Amino acid sequence: MSAQLATFATIFFSMILVNNYVLVQFLGICPFLGVSKKLDSSVGMGMAVIVVMVIATAVTFPLQIFLLDANNLGYMQTIIFILVIAVLVQLIEITLKRYIPALYSSLGVYLPLITTNCCVLGVTILAVQDYSGLVESSGFGLAYAEALVCAAGAGVGFLVAMLLFCGVRQRVENANPPESFKGLPITLVSAAITSLSFMGFGGLVENIISAIM
Repeated sequence: MSAQLATFATIFFSMILVNNYVLVQFLGICPFLGVSKKLDSSVGMGMAVIVVMVIATAVTFPLQIFLLDANNLGYMQTIIFILVIAVLVQLIEITLKRYIPALYSSLGVYLPLITTNCCVLGVTILAVQDYSGLVESSGFGLAYAEALVCAAGAGVGFLVAMLLFCGVRQRVENANPPESFKGLPITLVSAAITSLSFMGFGGLVENIISAIM
């Protein structure tokens, strides 16, 4: 049991720090740059992405195993996964519009763009690629659990990246960069520096988990 918990912890924290989909794998850059100007919108977008990632993986993983792979329909993976994500985003959009209209307005066009967010689609596809092979050796339940932990970690990693970059952008806005760097250039430079900081976490998570367990 302790070994399995260590595996779950390693997957979860690795997705946040070592394999962060935004700052390390550079997926989901559009909402990352577009919504990170304000703290409330950053938190709202991050929470929405977490929900979509986890539920989308929970739906698409068994679909891939029991429907697509079982019937040799793997070529339809991208289309079906996008349809699942689109339905989830619509449900979240309706919920926010009904119960949290202020957050719905602050997210604006970036909320429906979650449907085409390559970060969300990437998590669902890579979760299938990385953990479907465990179904035969470890059983569907364990593989499914690890895929969900991976999706949750990726979503939290997206939220962490949003919050960090929100703080960086606020500092940049209070600074006075050279005229040629103002606007998008200084934003991209700041994002690059923030991304470089995450390279220092390589190998750290596995060592910490091993020491604790």
